[in-house]
Amino acid sequence: MVQVRKALSDEIEMVREQRLQAYEEYAQSIPEGHWDVLRKAIMSDADEQTGVELLVAELDGKIAGSVVLFPAKSDAYKGLSDMMDYPEIRMLAVTPQSRHKGVAEALIKECFYQAKSKGSRYIGLHTADFMKSAMRLYERMGFVRMPEFDFEPAGDGIIVKAYRLAIG
Repeated sequence: MVQVRKALSDEIEMVREQRLQAYEEYAQSIPEGHWDVLRKAIMSDADEQTGVELLVAELDGKIAGSVVLFPAKSDAYKGLSDMMDYPEIRMLAVTPQSRHKGVAEALIKECFYQAKSKGSRYIGLHTADFMKSAMRLYERMGFVRMPEFDFEPAGDGIIVKAYRLAIG
């Protein structure tokens, strides 16, 4: 069974490394400049900003994945996207060996709970077409496209697409 909790301060670096490993599969399928931007975001200390929640999922006593939940009206994308009136899910990552075991869904549902408990009626996220399995998961969970909040972080034609879900 998957257990979700806040990351401990001594786990942060390991979680970032794990996140990088989870995203490395995309390095060969996207332009190098885009990978550089994505890699910097994955390894940044944005997960330690005030009000930001870094959550981990444990499976069989080991950290199997993580997600970062940014509060409403925070600059989750460092000026690349509008600040949303609702919390934003970022950097969802699941170790390759833990995929298809409910880890990502458990992390997302905990984000719903956290956002709802703070009075949010919506929760959002951004993703790109090259993250096909993530997009299928988000759409299956009911997220709806919000193209007015899309952005192009690396100027290479790859659009980071906005999604939102009503939770309240």
